Amino acid sequence: MTIQGRIESDYIQAYKAKDAVRLAVLRHLKTAAKNRAVETMRPLTDDDYLDLLSRQVKQRRESIEQYDKHGRADLSAVEAGELEVLLGYMPQPLTEAELGEIIASLVLETGANGPKDMGRVMQALTLGYKGRFDGKKASEAVRSILSS
Repeated sequence: MTIQGRIESDYIQAYKAKDAVRLAVLRHLKTAAKNRAVETMRPLTDDDYLDLLSRQVKQRRESIEQYDKHGRADLSAVEAGELEVLLGYMPQPLTEAELGEIIASLVLETGANGPKDMGRVMQALTLGYKGRFDGKKASEAVRSILSS
C-alpha cells in the first residue's frame, strides 16, 4: 500500500475512533500534501510524501527542543504525541553503525577527498536512503570521515 493510501485509511479509522491527536496530524498532513500537489501540478509520489513527512518530523523535533528549552513541558508533550504519529509513516531508520558503513562506502564510490566533497556524499546518501536517517547526524558523520 502506498503512503497516501495508508494515510487515507488511517484518517478514516482515526475519525471513527475519535482519536483527536492522530486525526489532527493526518488532517494537517493531507492538507500539506494537497497544497504540494497544487504547487507541482501533478499527483504526489511516495517520495513526495516522504519529503512532506520528513519536514513535519523535523518541525516537530525542533518545536520540542524549543519548548523544552523554555520550560513548556505541556506544549512539548503535545508535539511529542504528534511526532510519534508521524514516525509511524517513516521508513525504518538506519542505526548509527549502518549509517557509518553506508557513508564510508559512499565516500569511496563518489571519490570524495575532503570536506569540499561533502555535498556529493550527502546527495548520494539522500538518493539511496531518503527518510531513513537524521540529517544532522549524517552530516556530522560525513564531515568527520572526510576530515580524517
